[in-house]
Amino acid sequence: MVLAGAERLSQQAELINALNVFPVPDGDTGTNMNLTMTAGVAELKNKPSADIGRAAEVLSKGLLMGARGNSGVILSQLFRGFARAVAGQREITVPLFAAALRQGVDTAYKAVVKPVEGTILTVAREAAKHGESIARRTEDIAEWMGEVHDKAAETLARTPDMLPVLKQVGVVDSGGQGLVCIYEGFVQYLNAELRGGVSDTYGSGWKAYAPVVPASSSPVPAQHAAAAATQASPAQARIATASIQFPYDMEFFIRLQGRTAFSEASFRRALERDGDSIILIADGDVVKVHVHSRRPGDVLNAAVAYGELTNLHILNMRDQHRELLHPDSGAEPAGETADPMGLEAASGIPDMPELRAAEAASQDVEPAHPVAFEMADYGVVAVSVGAGNDELFRSLGVDAIISGGQSMNPSTEDLVQAISSLAADHIFVLPNNANILLAAKQAQELVDRPVTVVPTRSIPQGLAAMLAFQEEQPASVNEDRMLRAIDRVLTGSVTRAVRDTVMDGIDIRGGEYIGILDKQIVASEETVAAAARGLLARMLASGDETVMLLSGEGAEEADTAGLVSWLGEAYPDAEVERHEGGQNVYPYLIMVEKSD
Repeated sequence: MVLAGAERLSQQAELINALNVFPVPDGDTGTNMNLTMTAGVAELKNKPSADIGRAAEVLSKGLLMGARGNSGVILSQLFRGFARAVAGQREITVPLFAAALRQGVDTAYKAVVKPVEGTILTVAREAAKHGESIARRTEDIAEWMGEVHDKAAETLARTPDMLPVLKQVGVVDSGGQGLVCIYEGFVQYLNAELRGGVSDTYGSGWKAYAPVVPASSSPVPAQHAAAAATQASPAQARIATASIQFPYDMEFFIRLQGRTAFSEASFRRALERDGDSIILIADGDVVKVHVHSRRPGDVLNAAVAYGELTNLHILNMRDQHRELLHPDSGAEPAGETADPMGLEAASGIPDMPELRAAEAASQDVEPAHPVAFEMADYGVVAVSVGAGNDELFRSLGVDAIISGGQSMNPSTEDLVQAISSLAADHIFVLPNNANILLAAKQAQELVDRPVTVVPTRSIPQGLAAMLAFQEEQPASVNEDRMLRAIDRVLTGSVTRAVRDTVMDGIDIRGGEYIGILDKQIVASEETVAAAARGLLARMLASGDETVMLLSGEGAEEADTAGLVSWLGEAYPDAEVERHEGGQNVYPYLIMVEKSD
C-alpha cells in the first residue's frame, strides 16, 4: 500500500510542483515530498516486515532522516505519529488505522510553530477526523480508506477558500495535493488487493484539481538530484594536525544477535571513554554507529559483543587534514581507506588483539611537544547555493556549507551530518530558505549538543546574520544580534515567470522577469535589468541604505554594471556592493540594509 502511494506521488511530482503559488521556476513541493517518500520506501524495502508495527517504524525512520523541505518534514511527522500508534501491532484494523491517522495529525501539528489553514495539515486533519467518525461503520479497510481519500480530496478542493493567496492564483495547496496522491495510491492498491481490481473512482481525482499552465510558459522541470554533500570547512586549517585528538572517523552498523542485550546507554558510555562526535541510532535489530575515536580496536571490540558488524568505514582524519593543508605534497589523497588495518568486513568480526597491540604502539607514544586540543566555542552551518555565495559565507566565518536552495533542499540527515562534523560546543544553523526551516529544527532534535537554528529565509538574511555574529559573545547574545540583523534587512530577488497570472495587482506574462520583495511580487518587466530597477525602487525608501547585489546565472555583466551605474545616479547616498553569487534560478538576489 505504501509503495503504491509512493508511486502515485512520484507520477504526479512535477504537476504538484506546478501548483506553486508564485509563478517562478522553483516550485519544489512535489520534489521534496517525492524524495522524502522515496527515502522512506527505500528503508522499508531494505527492512521488510509482515508486522504493521515494525513496517511503520521502519518507514517512519526512513522518512525522518530523508525529509526535505517543509512539506517533506510534515509528511514525515504524519507517519511518525502513525508509527507510534501501531507500535507492537502485527495487523491493522479500521479503528486502529483511524486512530493512527489522528495521532499522525497531532504529531505533525506539534512540529509546526504556526499552523496555517488551507495547507497539507488541514487536508490531513479533516481526512483523519472523518476517518474516525466512520470507523465503526465498516470493517472493510478498502471501503474506509476510499472515504478517507474522498474527504481529503474534498478538503483539498476547499483550500482556496481557506487561504486567499490560493484563490487569487487559482490553485489548490500543493502539499495537500501530494497527500491526496498518496491516499489515492493507498486506495488503488487496497481495491486491487482486496477486491481483485482497481476501481476507477479514485483515479480521476487529480484532474479535478490540476493546474492550468499555458503552453507558452510550461514550468521548468524540478531537479531531482539530492543535495550535495557538506563541503570541507576552512576552519580546519586553523588547527594543527597533531591536535586532532580523535583521529579515526568510524561508521558502521551492528546487526544485533541477542548474545548480549543491547544497552544504548552503556554502549554510549564505552564510546565516550575515548571518543566524541557519537551518533547512535537504534532501529529494531540494527544499530547505526558513528564515532570519532583514538582506539578503533576498542570501539569494534565493544560493538562486536552485541552482534555482527557490517558496512565498516574508517577514515584517518589526520591524513585528511594533512591533505587539506598541503594539497600539492604528493601524498595519497585523503579519504576512505581501502582496507584500514585489515578490517574490511561484511559480516562478523572476532576479537582483534593484534589490532589492539598495533594501536597501542602507534597511539600511546607521547609526542615531544603535546598539543592541547580544545573544542571551539561555536560552529556555524549554512545552507547556500552558488560558488560565490559559498565563499562569502566562508569569509564571514561559516564552518560547514551544505549545497541547497530552491528545488535542492537538503534532508534532515544532511543537516545532522553537517552539525556532527564540527568540533564545537554550540552550533548555529542558518537554513537560508523558508522551506528548510522545519528540517533544520528536526535535525536540532536529533543531535546531542546545543544547536541554535536562526530562522534565516534567504541568502541575504544569512549574510546579514553572519555580519552580526561575534565569537566572543555568549550564545544568547549572538542569537539576539542575528535575529535583529535579519529584521533590519530587506530581501529582493529577480527571476523569470513560468506562467501568466495576476498577482498582487500585477499582470504577469510567462517569460517576463519578476521582482519579488520578500514574498510580494512588485515588478514584472520584459528585461531582467528593468525588473531589478523596479524592485530596487521599492526597496530603497530613503536612498541612503546599504545595497548588496548578488548576481547569478542569467545576469549579464553589462546589466550588472548598468544597475550599479543607475543606483549611483538615482541614489547617490546609497552604499553599493556587488558580488558574483553564482546562484541558479535567480539572476539577482538583493539585500538592502535599512538605515537607522
